[in-house]
Amino acid sequence: MLRENSKVDNGVHNKHVPFFIRLKKIVDPKWIMILLPLAFILITTFIPMINLFKLSVVDENGFTLKYLTQVFTQQIYLQVIFLTLKIAFLVTLSCLVLAYPVSYFIVKLKSPKLKKVILQLIMIPFWISLLVRTFSWIVVLQDQGVINSMLKYMGIIDKPAPLLFNTAGVLIGMTHVLLPYMILNVYSTMEGIDRNLVQVAQVMGAKPTRAFWEIFFPLSIPGILSGSMLVFILALGYFITPSLLGGAHDMTISMLIQNNISNTLNWSLASALSLILFLITLVLLGGLLFLMRNHPALKED
Repeated sequence: MLRENSKVDNGVHNKHVPFFIRLKKIVDPKWIMILLPLAFILITTFIPMINLFKLSVVDENGFTLKYLTQVFTQQIYLQVIFLTLKIAFLVTLSCLVLAYPVSYFIVKLKSPKLKKVILQLIMIPFWISLLVRTFSWIVVLQDQGVINSMLKYMGIIDKPAPLLFNTAGVLIGMTHVLLPYMILNVYSTMEGIDRNLVQVAQVMGAKPTRAFWEIFFPLSIPGILSGSMLVFILALGYFITPSLLGGAHDMTISMLIQNNISNTLNWSLASALSLILFLITLVLLGGLLFLMRNHPALKED
């Protein structure tokens, strides 16, 4: 009889306990903090992506590979894909060539205050609108711009160099935009390298150049890989800079997707191009993970 009364009392008591308190007793709060962002990403990112990609293989007649086949069989789409990969590769290479010595210079500085000042200067472009920076390059690269005026004044050229509305303009603009990403990735890796390793190599008779290439540079490769992959993937999907600084022969995948959605209203073909771009990104990420996993500096003892 007492047990029945206690069960009844507990049931009545539970009815008056707020739902969130009962949920807190059942589910650990830390899991809620993890599941809520995951649910937000799933709802706002992956579900719309799946619905978009579905248009590339499903039309009013059902399942079809017509649009994917069209992308891989028509020369114009293959040229656009190749040009996009080419631009992304050249931008990544130029960012790496510029970022590595800058990062190495910052790491070698002995003044922490000066390091902070330089890093803040590197991050200033993040505070300025991408559209503003791109239009600024139009002013700089045009025929009567700063670069052509200086080259003319120094007698290097007689007529303006074609730096705008072509591949050169796209490379310059995208390198300027993506360079900070490369510098921050390479710098963060270099900052974690033990300086004593290079000093020990020099004490044992290695010249500074040899100590750099055989000790410091291999340990900085993870930063090179992560920075290069980040810049390459961002460059693959860039739209504003190529569309404003490029010409008629510099159409990238993102511009072609926008053209099919806004002008020709061919959502299925735009979906097929988006799916191909997404798969290229996944393959590149998989390759990066493979390289990072097999790098000696990242292997666990």
